[in-house]
Amino acid sequence: MPLSAMQIDQYRRDGYVCPVPVMPADEAAELRRRLEAFEATQGGRLEPGQRSRGFLLFKWLDDLIRDPRVLDPIEQLIGPDILCWSTIFWIKDAGSRSFVSWHQDNTYWGLSSRNVVTAWFAISAASVEAGCMKVMPGTHTGATLAHEDTYDADNMLTRGQAIPGLDEARAASMPLGAGEMSLHNYCLAHGSGPNLSPDRRIGVSMHFMPPDTRQVVGAWDCAALVRGTDRFGHFAHAPVPARDFDPQAVAFHARAASAMREVLYAGAARKLQRL
Repeated sequence: MPLSAMQIDQYRRDGYVCPVPVMPADEAAELRRRLEAFEATQGGRLEPGQRSRGFLLFKWLDDLIRDPRVLDPIEQLIGPDILCWSTIFWIKDAGSRSFVSWHQDNTYWGLSSRNVVTAWFAISAASVEAGCMKVMPGTHTGATLAHEDTYDADNMLTRGQAIPGLDEARAASMPLGAGEMSLHNYCLAHGSGPNLSPDRRIGVSMHFMPPDTRQVVGAWDCAALVRGTDRFGHFAHAPVPARDFDPQAVAFHARAASAMREVLYAGAARKLQRL
């Protein structure tokens, strides 16, 4: 469903829009079933390296980053030529203490553009109780805020990067039903609390950018061309997997995941096994 003029205005002004319907809840439930069936083969959870750029491992996730129901609103915000830089699974088990501190993604992704859009898709319901995402409206404009690395054991971010001193009273919550997504500019300060609900909170973020974007930290990087044309060639194009764990895509994923870790941990004092 396309964004309304009011939603586009809100995105430009506040840096986010929510909720955006993508698919019926029963269709999202099938994605959850497929993900959890795979998790069951390896102890009931994803390995850290499988959280990032999973569209190279799971055919259903590659299909999702190319789904017109996802891309049509993205095109309204960044234009008809679209690269997907990454996807990241965000899974909080019921009662989990895991949280995401306040941060801005542009501080550590190494991307030259300020016009990068994150689509956060709810595979299961992401209520306020379940620790849905919160945003600080308007922080996508102006100077990037100061961050500090905390390395908190319960923080889901790579190095526990956090913005100190934000006024929590200004925060806006973005609850989602299964099958819905939120959209936010990656310069927007955002975070999320622990899952206090009786069910798992399962989401995946998809990060879209115009092809004129460059990687300015890493020596090599990749992206999936999901719509239109790439006239710039700043990123190696990720292969389209023919099936789950397609050997060609799995081999590419190993390099892609390693490159992403080098970017995310550039200048960090420690490297943790979280992505």
